[in-house]
Amino acid sequence: MKKTISVKIGGVKIGGGAPIAVQSMTDTDTADAKKTAAQILFLEKAGAEIVRISVDRPASAAAIPRIFEIVRQKSKIPIVGDFHFSGHLLLEKFPDAARLLDKFRINPGNLGKKNRDENFEKILKIAAKFQKPIRIGGNSGSIDREILAEKRDKNRGKPSTEILADALAESVLRSEKFARKFLPAEKIVLSAKMSDFAGVFFVNKKIAQKSRAPLHIGLTEAGGGLSGICKSAAAIGALFSQKIGDTIRVSITPQKNESKSREIEIAREILQSVGARRFFPEIISCPACGRAAADFLKFAENLSQKIRREKNFPPLKIAILGCVVNGPGEAENADIGIFFPGRGEQKIVVFFRGKKIGLFEKNHFFEKFQKIVADF
Repeated sequence: MKKTISVKIGGVKIGGGAPIAVQSMTDTDTADAKKTAAQILFLEKAGAEIVRISVDRPASAAAIPRIFEIVRQKSKIPIVGDFHFSGHLLLEKFPDAARLLDKFRINPGNLGKKNRDENFEKILKIAAKFQKPIRIGGNSGSIDREILAEKRDKNRGKPSTEILADALAESVLRSEKFARKFLPAEKIVLSAKMSDFAGVFFVNKKIAQKSRAPLHIGLTEAGGGLSGICKSAAAIGALFSQKIGDTIRVSITPQKNESKSREIEIAREILQSVGARRFFPEIISCPACGRAAADFLKFAENLSQKIRREKNFPPLKIAILGCVVNGPGEAENADIGIFFPGRGEQKIVVFFRGKKIGLFEKNHFFEKFQKIVADF
């Protein structure tokens, strides 16, 4: 794929080879400035690099100056306004909101049927006036119905997901072409989200083939729990394998008592898993089998939790293996590697960057290994 154009969102660059940025979105009532500002700061602390807020009514738009006042006392994180249906009206009525927001997220598909282009043009002119970037974000749930009908007429017999994805790609690309009449390429980000793997992969691949705009990717409305995590990881990982994607948001439904920061944690795990970013130590550990000693799993769990809780721990590759079968090879290939004695074996073996540094007894090894790692 061609290298995308670099777009600056506040102090964060996306596209053009910049690190893939992690995004999140508040779920507070934006009209409550204190709560919204507090959640923005919370999400940033959890690892978000760009945060989006809903601007759905006059009270939300009116609260934006106060939100910025609170947040900017502690942070420069880019704040994006998410507009649907009435964005053209709110941005005109509340110019301070337009001036302060670091980006406008708009979906031309829900700006009205009769006056869509006129309303879209109003937003684009405001973005140009304040020199703000925009994200043209199309969703399968709010697609341009005329384009969808057109695609269905021309592609009868094709799978419905493919037709929907094709229509969504066409809608986003036409909107980009229209936006270029008012904004330079360096101010336009695109996204096209669907709730299934095949659709997300198809639509983003088509857009990436036809546009150099940076792509915000993710699987929308993925659901919650393990299902939502797996669907998001599969879709985002597949796109990254094709070198598609410049910024991501994992859109999962929070489970009971699950923190809003969970989606950020998952996004960072995905980025690290595909080798796009490094945030924390990579821990390799075996699933254990009949060869592993009974206390191996407890040891591996305790060590993994300790390392991941340590905020200043460098992003090393650490291997923790349960026996001599794969232990030596994995340990040698890690920054720090150990293989535990399996059944009938006696000593724990420790490697540092390919070199064996010693054999250790199991007794109190957890404490000894923490010191070894700290010294390293």
